[in-house]
Amino acid sequence: MRPGGTMSATLLGAVALLVLSGCSAEDADSKVPTREPATAAPAPATTVPAEGTVFGPADPVRALLAESGTGRLAVLASSGEAATTLLLIDPAAAGDVPDVPAQTITLPAAGVALAQGAPGEVLIPMRDRVVRVDATTGAQSEIPVPGELRSVARADDGTLVVGAADGEVSTIAADGRVEHSLDGLVSADVVVRAGERLAVLDRRQSSVTEISPGADHLGLALRAGEGAANMIADHFGRVLVTDTADGELLVYTTGPLVLRQRFPVGSSPYALAYDRRSETVWVTCTQSNEVVGFDLSTGIPQEVGRYPTVRQPNTVTVDDRTGDLYVGSAAGEGLQRIPADRLKRGQ
Repeated sequence: MRPGGTMSATLLGAVALLVLSGCSAEDADSKVPTREPATAAPAPATTVPAEGTVFGPADPVRALLAESGTGRLAVLASSGEAATTLLLIDPAAAGDVPDVPAQTITLPAAGVALAQGAPGEVLIPMRDRVVRVDATTGAQSEIPVPGELRSVARADDGTLVVGAADGEVSTIAADGRVEHSLDGLVSADVVVRAGERLAVLDRRQSSVTEISPGADHLGLALRAGEGAANMIADHFGRVLVTDTADGELLVYTTGPLVLRQRFPVGSSPYALAYDRRSETVWVTCTQSNEVVGFDLSTGIPQEVGRYPTVRQPNTVTVDDRTGDLYVGSAAGEGLQRIPADRLKRGQ
């Protein structure tokens, strides 16, 4: 944690955000200081081989998910600006060969992100809809949701919460009905379930906002450094954020929202994945083409591993069933697999 003066500034930022949380999206756009959304820093050419095995697509990887029900890898790939291709890969077929068979699925529009749905299902937010994809068969179904969707999270009862580019956060019932919507954010780029609450990352404000169950308004909001890029939640309900501008890993708890830890990572931290078996968060660093593991079990992040990656490691995921780590290259240099037994040995 930084000295008290810095924390006071953080708390003042939280008060300012809280006061504005009741504003409409239009008011937020006009009155709230914003920034260009944080993006991954450009990576240099790799100088050492990537750890583990590299296989898979030659197209840039835009999003990556190890689907928990099947263990298959869902890869959102694109050869141009729009990511309209989903690849489903069985990692067991990868072995040590670069050319791995993949099931190719053409999406109805450009996908933005990937999220875990019901076991065996992948959720993809896109314009005016959330697409459900069966991870085994590739079959698709759609849930109409108006707006430029940016994120989606699923509850155990089948309810979905979606975030849109205009800052609106909507709750979708299991039957597809829009139950209610909240505005007040500039953009709702990542939505996660943190215990019984929701947390929303607004990249244009570099902030995290808490939403209580059934609330008709936004909750407490805190600044997330100077350039928050990505966010996940772990099974303890902690919210983990990369601040790529300040080179930090931020750890929050909810109920109420509190910044518990901030840890220097350096080298432009970007993507995040959590291994619940080892209580390790893995963070990609795009400026150095590395993935770094931090053990969170002691309450203070401790570095436990650092590995060279494929170039431009903008995506990362952990297979919950095996503990294997996968890193995706946004430069078209494939997928990287680091086996769990190698991760345990550290580096």
